[in-house]
Amino acid sequence: MAGCGAGGSGVDAACSVPQLDLEAQMDAVLSQATSEVDFSFSVDRQDGRRYTFNRGTSTLHTIYESASTSKLVSAVIILRLVEQGRLNLADRPQKYITNWPIVSGPLLNMNLTQLLSFTSGLTMEPPCLNEANSTLETCVISIANTNAGNAITPGSQFFYAATHQHVAGLMAVKARGVPSWQHVYAEFKAQTGLFSTSTFDVPSLSNPRIAGGMHFTGEEYMAFLRALKGGLLLNPASMSQLLADHTASATIVFSPMLSGIGGGPGLGEDWHYGLGVSHECQSPTFNCVAGTRVSSPGALGSYPFWDRSKGYTGIVVRQGLFGTLITGIMIERSVRPIVEKWVAC
Repeated sequence: MAGCGAGGSGVDAACSVPQLDLEAQMDAVLSQATSEVDFSFSVDRQDGRRYTFNRGTSTLHTIYESASTSKLVSAVIILRLVEQGRLNLADRPQKYITNWPIVSGPLLNMNLTQLLSFTSGLTMEPPCLNEANSTLETCVISIANTNAGNAITPGSQFFYAATHQHVAGLMAVKARGVPSWQHVYAEFKAQTGLFSTSTFDVPSLSNPRIAGGMHFTGEEYMAFLRALKGGLLLNPASMSQLLADHTASATIVFSPMLSGIGGGPGLGEDWHYGLGVSHECQSPTFNCVAGTRVSSPGALGSYPFWDRSKGYTGIVVRQGLFGTLITGIMIERSVRPIVEKWVAC
C-alpha cells in the first residue's frame, strides 16, 4: 500500500532508523487510522522523496470532491490576477460588479483582502450557494442582499463562510473580462499546467462554489502544493500576503476548528487565517507563529497541508460525510511524529 519516489532507501547520516523502516511504521499506523471511508495519504519532502499510503480502493488518482480544500486554490488564482494588474487587494466589489446592491453602511467599504481573509462581514449564506440552477453573478447579488445592513465593519470579524470567496470570484471574472469562472480557471490551468483533469462544478458549472466546488485528484493537488512551495505560482509579495495573518486583530466569530461545521465536531483550537489558507495552532488560544504550518481542510475530510518549518507538503484525500472536517486532520496527526522523523532523514 505504501510507495516512495526519488531518494535512497538506506540509513541517512541524520537517521537512527532506516527510511524504509519508517515508511513501514507509517503504513502500520495509517492502516489502523479511524476513517469511515477509504483514503489516500501522501507527503513530499525537500529532496523530492515521496511517501504514499492508499487504503482500500483510494489512490492519488481517485477523483474527489474538494469541499473547502479549493479555498487555497481559488486564493492563488485570484492573487495571480492581482500580480497581472487586473485586480488590486484594495479593490471593492462595486468597482467591477456594476449591479452591486450595497450602497451604504459599513459593508460598502469591504475590499478584496477582506473577502479573501473571510473578514468582509458577509456572514450569512443564502441558499443559492447550493443551487445548481443559479449563476455565480445571481448568487453574488443574493449574498450582498442577504447581508446588507448587518452593520458589521469589514476587517473586524473572522467568519468562516463560502460567501466571501464567491464575491471575490465574480470580481476576478469581471476584472479579467471573461464570461465565467470557468474561463478564469481554464486560463490558470493553461498557464501553470496544473489540475489538468480537475473541474469547478459544484453545485454546477454555471454556479461553481469558489470556496468549495472542485473535483480533483490527490496527485493534482500534490503538484499544486509542490509548485506553490517552490515559488512557481506567486511572486514574493503575493506569497507574503497569502501567508500573513490577516485575522490577528479580528474577533474570531465563527471558526470550524473551534466549534466544528455541518454538525461535526471541531478541534477546540484557535486557528488564524491568511488569504484562503489557515494558520494552524494546536491551542485554544492562538499563541503560534503565523505561517509556520498552513493548510486548507475540507468539510468532507480532505486535508492538504504545508509544514513550512520542516519543509514538506502533503495531503489526506477522502470523501466522507459533510461535517467530517477533522477526520483527515486526525489521520495526519496520528502519523505525524513518524513523518517528521522520515522528513529529517
